Amino acid sequence: MSHEKYQSVVNALHECMEACNHCYDACLQEDDVKMMAECIRLDRECADICSYLEQALVRNTPFASELASVCAKICEACGNECKKHDHDHCQKCAEACFKCAEECKKIS
Repeated sequence: MSHEKYQSVVNALHECMEACNHCYDACLQEDDVKMMAECIRLDRECADICSYLEQALVRNTPFASELASVCAKICEACGNECKKHDHDHCQKCAEACFKCAEECKKIS
C-alpha cells in the first residue's frame, strides 16, 4: 500500500487529533471557559484538519504536500495557544501539536 510511506505522519496526525479532542473537552470543563475560547477554537480546527489529512493520506491523496503544509501551520497555531495555559491537557496537546507539525513539514 502506497500510504505506508506516510505511516509516521499518520500516527502523529492521529495522536494530535486525539490530544486536541481531549483538550477541547477538558477546556470546556474549566472554570473560566471564556479565557479558554481561543484554545477551544484552535483545538477544533486542529483536530479536524488532522483527521482529514490522516484519511487523505491513507487514500493516497495527490494533495499530500499542500494539505500537510496547511496542517503544520494549524498545528503550530494550536500548539502555541495551548502552551500558554498551565493545564496538563493543554501542555500535552501542545506537545502533540508540535510533534505533528514537524511530521507534516517532512512531506510538505
